[in-house]
Amino acid sequence: MTNGISRYTVFVLCLVLTLLGFLEIGQGPGMWTLAGVAGALSLLGLRDLIQTRHAIQRNYPIIGHIRWMAEMVRPEIRQYMIEADEEATPFSRSQRSLVYARAKALSAERPFGTLLDVYRDGYEFIGHSTCPASIPDPAAFRITIGGPLCAKPYSASVLNISAMSFGSLSANAIRALNRGAKKGGFSHDTGEGSISPYHREGGGDLVWEVASGYFGCRDANGRFDPQKFAEQAQTDQVKMIEIKLSQGAKPGHGGVLPAEKVSREISETRGVPMGQDCISPARHSAFSTPLEMMDFITTLRTLSGGKPVGFKLCLGHPWEFMSIVKAMLATGVTPDFIVVDGGEGGTGAAPVEFSDHIGTPMRQGLLFVHNTLVGVGLRDVIKIGAAGRIVSAFDMLSVLAIGADWTNAARGFMFALGCVQSLSCNTNHCPVGVATQNPLRQKALVVTDKTERVYNFHRNTLKALADMLAAAGLSHPDELLPEHLVRRISATEVRQFSELHTFLKPGELLDGTCADGLYGRSWDMAQAESFSARP
Repeated sequence: MTNGISRYTVFVLCLVLTLLGFLEIGQGPGMWTLAGVAGALSLLGLRDLIQTRHAIQRNYPIIGHIRWMAEMVRPEIRQYMIEADEEATPFSRSQRSLVYARAKALSAERPFGTLLDVYRDGYEFIGHSTCPASIPDPAAFRITIGGPLCAKPYSASVLNISAMSFGSLSANAIRALNRGAKKGGFSHDTGEGSISPYHREGGGDLVWEVASGYFGCRDANGRFDPQKFAEQAQTDQVKMIEIKLSQGAKPGHGGVLPAEKVSREISETRGVPMGQDCISPARHSAFSTPLEMMDFITTLRTLSGGKPVGFKLCLGHPWEFMSIVKAMLATGVTPDFIVVDGGEGGTGAAPVEFSDHIGTPMRQGLLFVHNTLVGVGLRDVIKIGAAGRIVSAFDMLSVLAIGADWTNAARGFMFALGCVQSLSCNTNHCPVGVATQNPLRQKALVVTDKTERVYNFHRNTLKALADMLAAAGLSHPDELLPEHLVRRISATEVRQFSELHTFLKPGELLDGTCADGLYGRSWDMAQAESFSARP
């Protein structure tokens, strides 16, 4: 195949078989078949020779198509035959298997010891106690979200469903997620696509995400509509309002849902016209400065009847977040919560450069947000959620120990629904009916069965969290400290998280005693009047 006439061997053979088949066509039906198949392949080879688009097919008629056939099945071959158990692409087989087992209420125990190399750099573990505590009741793993300006605080689980929109997910996926949340007593974030009828059916607690497109609360020009917002936000099922500033997989990037994908249901849910592209801008139009953002938070809290209002972001320029914090101090207005997403976050589709090279990883963003709030004395009134590759109890522990009050998971709950990580979310060809709007494909997802799996995954993950806390001598996630978690930094040395990371003292950004260069410089650059750095 690499040189000489061998490149054309298959093509010539097909021509010869075609000729022989026609010469012997009276010998029986087998010759008809031979002539037909060989003739079709000969025509394909002839087309390959005269076409000008693909060089491989011109040089290797007929057999050149094998390359594309191999490309088509490469992900499946790799996933089912070649992928190692701990190879994350982006989630490892071990991680997926753990979720599947917990969602099906099967044993997730492992024989013969760990498969991990405990001496590799980056290996993490939690220290255990010589006197373990009694295993606590996971039902008690809840936190109250709502600051001094909130009239209707919300009692939230420490594990909830992260933002995923109807339109990205199928109707049946939304139904199963919300019904599972209702049964398990945890919340379901709507994503920026607004509140669909399928979110309403199950009656589960909703966190309504309001993004730059203001879907579900927009006027004809795509700007925020207070009346439409109030109508939905004041319903009992909506427990919190989340302003989306950015998401981990594509921070600083808007989105377009092509007109042909704007179905009647999506049109009605998002409040956008059919026959037109649905635009999600890269930035908000309701505010353009940190001070205006505080006014918007106040507006949403008032219009919702006093429910908790917060925002979600993937940390970008550090001074911009500090500008928001300075606006809190200047106005006395504080959000009730902040959700920190990370560059490792997922999405249905995003430019490769954005997914790979834009956005602070979640742990670094979480530490910065936590430290900044501590440094200005606001940490006690603002709760922090963390989202980004959370699928296990240890994933939860690792972020709760460094500043998070609760965690959100998106892809973990997708696995509970039956997602097989086929990486086809953007094609509408999801093989299990999770990330598709194709009516036939989504019928494969049986809502009653997947509701139980969503509920089981949440319940069994919190049970595992309770077991780990007890082993460490603790009774509640809020007792976790950076000293409890450990990371290997070389073959011969490990460090506690408290030694690895910077942790500011209360008020030190305000009194000028902060010695950390990043925090000190960024604080000096921040200004409440603008997101731009101070000259």
